[in-house]
Amino acid sequence: MPETTATEGVRKLLAEHRQEHLLTFWPQLREDQQGSLLAQVQELDLPTIRDWVEHLVTGQPQPPIQHDFVPAPSYPPQPRDASEERKYVQAIELGTQRISQGKVAALTVAGGQGTRLGFDGPKGSFSISPIRKKTLFRIFAETIAAVSRRYGAVCPWYVMTSPLNHEQTLAIFKADDFYGLDPRNVLIFQQGTLPNFSLDGRILLAEKDQIARSPDGHGGCIRALARSGALADMKKRGVEYLTYWQVDNPLVRLFDPLFVGLHVLDGAQMSSKAVIKNGPKEKVGNFCLVDGKVTVIEYSDLPDELAGKRRPDGSLAFQLGSIAIHIINRTFVEHLNTKGHTLPLHRAVKKIPYIDPQGRRVEPKEPNGVKLESFIFDAIPLAERSIILEIVRGEQFAPVKNATGEDSAEATHRMMIERAAVWLESAGVKVPRKPDGSPDCILEIAPSFALDAEDIPAKRDQIPPIKPGDEVYLA
Repeated sequence: MPETTATEGVRKLLAEHRQEHLLTFWPQLREDQQGSLLAQVQELDLPTIRDWVEHLVTGQPQPPIQHDFVPAPSYPPQPRDASEERKYVQAIELGTQRISQGKVAALTVAGGQGTRLGFDGPKGSFSISPIRKKTLFRIFAETIAAVSRRYGAVCPWYVMTSPLNHEQTLAIFKADDFYGLDPRNVLIFQQGTLPNFSLDGRILLAEKDQIARSPDGHGGCIRALARSGALADMKKRGVEYLTYWQVDNPLVRLFDPLFVGLHVLDGAQMSSKAVIKNGPKEKVGNFCLVDGKVTVIEYSDLPDELAGKRRPDGSLAFQLGSIAIHIINRTFVEHLNTKGHTLPLHRAVKKIPYIDPQGRRVEPKEPNGVKLESFIFDAIPLAERSIILEIVRGEQFAPVKNATGEDSAEATHRMMIERAAVWLESAGVKVPRKPDGSPDCILEIAPSFALDAEDIPAKRDQIPPIKPGDEVYLA
């Protein structure tokens, strides 16, 4: 395709923004490739990208100066006094009502691959349960099915993928017959992408005719929900609340009546669950109050003196860690979209494959570029009201992120088995334990058998005696 007036205009505009290299290989491209590249370039918001380059890519972004910076308040896992106990009872009743009315839906952000796990495929298809080796997706699907039966309600499931894994994820769900769920109640949609940059601020090419792009972060769900039609689908169904979690946590308690109820009682728009941090610098975000608004400060941005600050009883002052479990009002997501709120972008220096000026593909061995992404927790301070519910880590949080060590599949297996043991013991079931206190058996409880410890006593007669070394699967 010879250069047209339109192409010359695009080339001039790119030059004004120091991105003219994107057309380096134009003469070598087929006509269809030229058309594709031109469309990609025309989609770029170059003035905004210039600002990103100045402040996030070539510039060294500094965390914003915070004012009135104090630890955020929270509800404890168990009520502290009679008044709080009455509120928890009321909240559970209200949450149960909302779930039973079909007003609560599930939202999983599942745009990542299992690269850090040494697994080739969408992270949601990683096998994680101790005995049956169920995938993360299957565990969530079985939980949603069990919740639907318990509450007699349709519980829609919205799954956000990325261009990295969308087609694979769709194929997996179809091949597994949507894990027994009605496909009409499962909506799989894609998040957006953002261009990748070299360290000097140039947009990288993934191919001679393809701009290098990566997913726009879990914060991208705010726009993707609207763009995909998911928000409209929720409104049509009468869904008012989204229970949000990331795909790597098999212990997450979906459709938690207490959490839903407290959120509704307090008139919140976006709320969060939290754990007590393992230590001052645990790699989780910190819940704080900034100018009176609940805000998550990344562990790397919390000054050491504040991270290590202690209360008179010896506990950490900033002890609440963010675990990416939220309740978000549908109307809040609608508000963020209609009012043009954009979540701030965060910078990550990564190894990004690219096409060099000679047209050769380079697989860098060291970080060579910048990816930008948004985080869902940056929406919290935009809410008029937000609450935090502290939960017991071993009950609801065991992310599987790494191949070995901390947050590995092995660590998650241990936590899944330990939770099952605690549930059984709470119902009077004898569980053999090793001298170090860990279970001397392998246990797996299917969501169809129990959604929480309170389900176990009624099924006590279905549980066989458990001997050391046994593998026991309850379904």
